[in-house]
Amino acid sequence: MSIRKINFVQGEFYHVYNRGNSKQKIFHDTQDYYYFIDLLYVANTDQNLNLCNLKRSKGFNMYKIDRKNNLVDIGAYCIMPNHFHILIKEKTDNKGITKFIQKLSTAYAMYYNIKYSRTGSLFEGKFKSEHVDNDVYLKYLFSYIHLNPIKLIDKDWKKEGIKNKTNATVFLHTYQYSSYLDFLGKNRVQNKIINIKPFPNYFPNSKYFIKEIFDWINNKD
Repeated sequence: MSIRKINFVQGEFYHVYNRGNSKQKIFHDTQDYYYFIDLLYVANTDQNLNLCNLKRSKGFNMYKIDRKNNLVDIGAYCIMPNHFHILIKEKTDNKGITKFIQKLSTAYAMYYNIKYSRTGSLFEGKFKSEHVDNDVYLKYLFSYIHLNPIKLIDKDWKKEGIKNKTNATVFLHTYQYSSYLDFLGKNRVQNKIINIKPFPNYFPNSKYFIKEIFDWINNKD
């Protein structure tokens, strides 16, 4: 049995990510993306909430659920066709991150296997994690995570620079499957997924956030 190299410490920040088994695509349509996004909210509690059951209740707004004790604080996230990234803070001294990711991954795998009539593991082993142990790295991750979708329209941009910065910016502003829009101040129910109060106040308003993103885009020449 493999042992996780990183021990999650209460109050510390981590970059958590995982991808589909054999790099397979695990998000195929809007329903898949939003099911996972809803799970980011519903799974972040010490309660046992079943998203499938909640969705059966017509007109029910799951984002109004009192989750009581959250397991983690989520600072940023991005969902890509075959993987996901989450910037996260260990909130408890009782394996909050591990419990949260296990609940998230298990619930999504069950949904996916039923929908696509498959069996077996969906994700590539245990989720991966990196301890964010300095301020520079922590601030960088907000940009790194939110810039991930550019790969969908310009796969080599990190090596060769962005071919069309206008297209890249427009694409980011329309990409629904990350917390990017929340940092822009867009009014949507998914705002409740992230809680940036426990994180350093790098972006007191959307202008600071946009400037940081543009600095990264403009420096990729």
